[in-house]
Amino acid sequence: MAASSNSSLSGSSVSSDPDDYQPPIWKSYLYQLQQEAPRPKRITCPQEMESRPKYYGREFHGMISREYADELLAGKEGAYLIRESQRQPGTHTLALSFGHQTLNYRLFYDGKHFVGEKRFESVHDLVTDALITLYIETKAAEYIAKMTTNPIYEHLGYTSLLKDKMVHRLSRGRTEPRRVTFQSDDRISSPVVRRSALKDTPEKLSSYEKIHNFKVHTFRGPHWCEYCANFMWGLIAQGVRCSDCGLNVHKQCSKLVPSDCQPDLRRIKKVYSCDLTTLVKAHNTTRPMVVDMCIREIELRGMKSEGLYRVSGFSEHIEDVRLAFDRDGEKADISASAYADINIIAGALKLYLRDLPIPVITFDLYSKFIQAAKLPNAESRLEAIHEGLLQLPPAHYETLRYLMAHLKRVTTFEKYNLMNAENLGIVFGPTLMQPPEQNALTTLNDMRQQKLVVQLMIEHEDVLF
Repeated sequence: MAASSNSSLSGSSVSSDPDDYQPPIWKSYLYQLQQEAPRPKRITCPQEMESRPKYYGREFHGMISREYADELLAGKEGAYLIRESQRQPGTHTLALSFGHQTLNYRLFYDGKHFVGEKRFESVHDLVTDALITLYIETKAAEYIAKMTTNPIYEHLGYTSLLKDKMVHRLSRGRTEPRRVTFQSDDRISSPVVRRSALKDTPEKLSSYEKIHNFKVHTFRGPHWCEYCANFMWGLIAQGVRCSDCGLNVHKQCSKLVPSDCQPDLRRIKKVYSCDLTTLVKAHNTTRPMVVDMCIREIELRGMKSEGLYRVSGFSEHIEDVRLAFDRDGEKADISASAYADINIIAGALKLYLRDLPIPVITFDLYSKFIQAAKLPNAESRLEAIHEGLLQLPPAHYETLRYLMAHLKRVTTFEKYNLMNAENLGIVFGPTLMQPPEQNALTTLNDMRQQKLVVQLMIEHEDVLF
């Protein structure tokens, strides 16, 4: 079997260290089969058909029988025509000669031509793609079934190098979740040292897992799968591409790729409304820069502000802050000279948390936290909340830990800002946790539990995190 080592064909010759990176060997067998596939041959109708839809050409033969279509296509591999169905007038059939037989497909048009998921600008392109797919899947069915058994993904130099660097960067500022046991005398026994002693222990490497955000993609020119190293065949929609990191793979291979997406900052178009894990991995940080920068600014000049987080800033100015973060990222100016009212910065932080596509307390854990708040026993409530925290994705856990430590400090200025843990729970409950089904009645019924969850996390921040 021939092979090609021209990695530029796949667009994946990226390396964070050119001296260490060795391009993989791309497997050319499926590419050769695509080159051998039959070419489309349009069988034109000798007369003009008055009933021909405007989006079909001379390949439309009107209402002819299946048997007559077989005669017209006989012995012409790759030949095709379109006929109107005799059984269902007004519907159209694509008749295609392949493998010494005629294949019939119900043909649709909604601005583009299609017989399945793929949509084409022209019938000719549809037939070209169909012939390639039929030929490859006929000739290489066994090969395709086995092509994922020996993936090159883990051996790609740039993948492992970026992964190692990302793990190191993310682990530097991350506090490991601690499993603790709550006892009736309010003392805590923990198999892990407290945070105060944690600084003296060696760093424990950890990574922020993130699934790839794959979307169907049409590749221009030859492309090879970066999981199995095989050619991605077809004319359009040959595979999928991760919109966050750019990884290109077959659709079937995408189900086997590990959850190790390393987002490319160039692909992240905004800060607000961006998935939390995606953002921190793209910026190589443990928490979103919005959270860090807003909290830093608030602690610098706003801790004594009456009604902090409860009093709203001007919505137009909060929107300006959002646009500044989306445009400038960590270079956004949120200083007192730009926004004298600290409530604008507090509002921008709340807006960021509220607009996350997956809330800080994730949809899948929402009911677990709500049920924890309903437990009658105080120790059991804390145990259940702690168990829920341990199940949060690392980026969500770290963001919540940092925010609760900040809110705990806010409560130490209650004499000035009039904000205790309960008041902050009222403000941040609906912001940090939202029900999976956006149901107003559910949200209303759960408000008390949402408030209590945040209140307890603030009051017991040093124990729960």
